[in-house]
Amino acid sequence: MNRRVFNIVSLFIYGLMFMPGYSPAEPFNDEIRSLHIRKTQGIIVLDGELDEEDWDFAEPTDHFHQTFPFDTVKAISNTIVKLTYDKNFLYVGIIGYDQEPGPYTIESFKRDFFGSQNDVVNIVIDPYGDQTNAFLFGLSPFGVMREAFLNAQAESSEDAFSWDNKWFAKSKIKDGHWTGEMAIPFKTLRYKAGSDKWKINFYRLDTKQNERSSWIRIPRGYQTTSLAFTGDLIWDEPLKKQKGPNISIIPYLSGGVTKDYQADQSAKSTSGIGGDVKVGLTPSLNLDLTINPDFSQVEVDQQVTNLSRFEIFFPEKRQFFLENADLFENFGNEDALPFFSRRIGIAYDSALAQNVPKRVLFGARVTGKLDDNWRIGLLSAQVEGQPDFNLASQNYSVAVIQRNVFKTSNISAIFTNKQGLASGENDEVFNRVAGIDYNLNSQDGVWKGKAFYHQSMDNSKLEDAQSYGGNLEYRVPAARVFMDYLSVGENYQAATGFVPRRGFNRLEPGIEYNIYPKSNLINRHILKLSSRYIWNLQNDITDRKLETGYELYFSNNTRILFDVNTGWIRLLRSFDPTNSGGVPLEEGTAYDYQLYSLEVKTNKLRSFFAEIIAKGGKFYNGRRIGTEGNINYRISPFGIFTMNYAYNMVRLPEPYSSANILLLGPGFGLTFSRSVFLNTFIQYNNQLDNFNINARMQWRFKPASDFFLVYTDNYFPEDFSIKNRSLVAKLTYWFSI
Repeated sequence: MNRRVFNIVSLFIYGLMFMPGYSPAEPFNDEIRSLHIRKTQGIIVLDGELDEEDWDFAEPTDHFHQTFPFDTVKAISNTIVKLTYDKNFLYVGIIGYDQEPGPYTIESFKRDFFGSQNDVVNIVIDPYGDQTNAFLFGLSPFGVMREAFLNAQAESSEDAFSWDNKWFAKSKIKDGHWTGEMAIPFKTLRYKAGSDKWKINFYRLDTKQNERSSWIRIPRGYQTTSLAFTGDLIWDEPLKKQKGPNISIIPYLSGGVTKDYQADQSAKSTSGIGGDVKVGLTPSLNLDLTINPDFSQVEVDQQVTNLSRFEIFFPEKRQFFLENADLFENFGNEDALPFFSRRIGIAYDSALAQNVPKRVLFGARVTGKLDDNWRIGLLSAQVEGQPDFNLASQNYSVAVIQRNVFKTSNISAIFTNKQGLASGENDEVFNRVAGIDYNLNSQDGVWKGKAFYHQSMDNSKLEDAQSYGGNLEYRVPAARVFMDYLSVGENYQAATGFVPRRGFNRLEPGIEYNIYPKSNLINRHILKLSSRYIWNLQNDITDRKLETGYELYFSNNTRILFDVNTGWIRLLRSFDPTNSGGVPLEEGTAYDYQLYSLEVKTNKLRSFFAEIIAKGGKFYNGRRIGTEGNINYRISPFGIFTMNYAYNMVRLPEPYSSANILLLGPGFGLTFSRSVFLNTFIQYNNQLDNFNINARMQWRFKPASDFFLVYTDNYFPEDFSIKNRSLVAKLTYWFSI
């Protein structure tokens, strides 16, 4: 692409962003709604029937507003939610009315489902009303439950539903409607004793009407979990502190057998005992302890093809690190995180040139609110050494303090420390990062952004060891305009963080414009334009990119996305794009590229649905053509069969290596009941020369108490000779004191 054209388009984006008075649409405002809650006079029997007298006296929500396919009308199928409470529980009563006959949609009986493939009513609870964090609890007509821990910066994601806690629910399907009851222990929630007002919202996915609706109106273009759109929950009297201790003990027992065929070792039996302790220091401050934690039941990461020069980010799934995780994880930029909990328990061995696991011996976390304005987070974990790999025992610690400012924004400070307790050839003596972040969240949800500065420190005492930057986003129903800047010093090291690249500056502006036609066929058009500049510390441009895109949303939930990515890149070090061990592209060489992408996502409410992406274009000094996506078939309510795939044909001129890179990931999730689940992944990756099978059976025999059976196999794909194999059983039980 002509550089002059590239610069003109980028300047056009800058002009849009800073044009005086630019306003694609007025902010979406609504009257403040409130719901009053009164204490029960009798006993609520949790059976899914709202037949107790207390439900008759509970104030109902008024008519829900539609958020999809339109956001200016009342919901076609109305939903009524009522709240009441006693000394131990917050009760939620649900009545979901239907206008269409036929069965409800359910993907499976699997708990903590994510996405739009299920009928569900959700409650979002913000006990402090600061639009910073919230709890989500959801219930389907079939009694399937889900819970999540939300934060305003990241809003909701599939990772948020990894948070787990104890609560109870039942539902009943009736003629023309369904009913449900939730009982959420106050000990599960974090709130301030003496408070008399919370922030709250409810939203419903009604698949028969292909409709999403909410109590507080939410404009199209915003997530239904956005904390900017909440009403007031008014208590009939100030909440009291829970009497008695708030302590949960969650021990585990595990045992199994493993064999390393590559090392020609005999099978070894394994066993373990340990667990977690949760202590409610106050209604809003929690202490978590873990001793000899075992993470064998955590689902494996779904592999991806990596054609980039940098490390791939995989999210945290281990339960101990999840509650209030935003306190630790939301610092910096996604490409310069000072703290990333998945670093704990993993070490890089230079002799093997690979990551090796290290057992976590114990850990402690203190997280939560001190008062209306202050939050703190303290975490420390001790990891055992591995003398065979010359790896010393190490301590990972992080301290965070956060102060609310301007109602819904905050200022946060962080200090991390990775410290070896004995010198080892492959260990730093220490690595520390200190930093401060300002997080902007406007009360109306229109403005979001941050600014930060972080400094790393280690025994080498090198200069240029800082990271700083910021971003700003302006979002209204008609448009989203954003600007992102990041600078990472050449010697910035965050041993407890995620920093895939160093020694660069990056500027990335962009705009998305939404068009909402008055059509029963098409719900939304999105026009996208963004650019990216990356330059080194000598102010030489190393990367530039212009990305244009168009997204088409149909009212039946089908989506089509077209994207053109064009730019220029200069390699700062030699690099083999195929990772095949062939002749690498030389350091200092430069390449322009064009990549075209077409993506089709079909309606996920159907039994058969798919996401198919086709890509092709110029790739370094060659060409790349590929396809990726997933094909799914759901047999409700028993489970879903999925085929994830990625195929890339990379053709480079001699003497560089060409390659056909294939990733296949068939899998299935079966639910035999609301408490017994089986998830299986089969992954073939010729880029890693590995064929993997991971099967996990879970039996939730009591709330938050489980039995797991996990089977793992790794093979060489050429002849299916075994690399290693393991079978592990684990039992956990949640004791509440």
